[in-house]
Amino acid sequence: MDYLPRLVDPLLDRLASQLPALSITGPRATGKTTTATRLAASIVRLDREAEAAAFRADPDAALRGMAEPVLLDEWQVVPGVLGAVKRAVDADPRPGRFIVTGSARSDLDGETWPGTGRLTRVAMTGMTVREQLRRLPGTPFLDRVAAGAIPQPAATSPDLRGYLELALCSGFPEAALALGEEARHHWLESYVDHLVTRDAAQVESGRDPARLRRYLEAYALNTAGVVEEQTLLGAAGINRRTAQAYERLLGSLLVVESLPAWASNRLKRLVLTPKRHLVDPALVVGVLRLDVGHVLRDGDLMGRLLESFVVAQLRAELPVAQTRPRLFHLRQHQGRIEVDVVADLAGGGIVGIEVKATAAPGPSDARHLATLRDAEPERFVAGIVLHTGPRSFPLGERLWAAPISSLWGPDTA
Repeated sequence: MDYLPRLVDPLLDRLASQLPALSITGPRATGKTTTATRLAASIVRLDREAEAAAFRADPDAALRGMAEPVLLDEWQVVPGVLGAVKRAVDADPRPGRFIVTGSARSDLDGETWPGTGRLTRVAMTGMTVREQLRRLPGTPFLDRVAAGAIPQPAATSPDLRGYLELALCSGFPEAALALGEEARHHWLESYVDHLVTRDAAQVESGRDPARLRRYLEAYALNTAGVVEEQTLLGAAGINRRTAQAYERLLGSLLVVESLPAWASNRLKRLVLTPKRHLVDPALVVGVLRLDVGHVLRDGDLMGRLLESFVVAQLRAELPVAQTRPRLFHLRQHQGRIEVDVVADLAGGGIVGIEVKATAAPGPSDARHLATLRDAEPERFVAGIVLHTGPRSFPLGERLWAAPISSLWGPDTA
């Protein structure tokens, strides 16, 4: 299969020419190694025992003399390699020396790795629809909105079923690009099996795979939800301490991610609970063994999957967006105000996004965005209702309805 350009390629090229060491982080099987190989002169695959042995014994000596840039793939198998990279960069901070890839982040977040100024992290997600359709380069969606462009649909916009098919097709390159539906379903089920057994044990040994799977099932059913912890505890049959450990573990494996709650002193009684998301909505296929037909019969889950799909498309663009956005959600107690995504832009602007499983949204679908606009008139850039219909149209002052396909649509109106 030919290499498909990724959103982060130009960014990695620029950073490798200026920085000594890069860390590309992301879930397993998102294409990190394939992308990093473009930049590498030497490749060490630490998940192969024959290659890992020397780095376990003496990582400093193993690194010396290798042609640079050196790609160290799956660092979490031999965590000591990070210390060797640190010492090598301290001794010689020339740009373009090391690229570290991995599908876990616990050591990089811990106090044991003083990576500041030595290892620059770049997040890489599953493939977006824009990447799968080979529509690169392109301006990130939030950059377009911040510049005042009216989001326009792609040349061909799916209907509701089509969007769900895209969501369940997956952002994992092998599953999305090389497999038919039956093989993809088996691939995703196998991915989840490896996740709760082998991958989880590499990051944190001693966890019960059966209970971890039950927790992941509860999490998947509640993706895109502001869920009380007790709901997940009851569904998984575990206690609070175990649930917190499982959520940390799945976060370290980069397969779940939370949107923090957005805060404003102009809106009262805001819920501070994060909104939980699967990083790839297609994981529900592997976790819950569902297909599009099942999802279409469950309106609640259908809306959740569409929202997680949209968030996955936006998250992939964060490292390359010029507006340097951070994603949040907004919810007031008793649901009086709910905004699915609040993008906080560099410089203080905000963009609100609602995701609706309807082909004909009206002004009422933008009422929470209007409340946010009126509460933050100076900061509010635009509010977008992303829907499953075919066209874009205004819903009020600085409020627009736009097809979900505008996420990968043309750069200008």
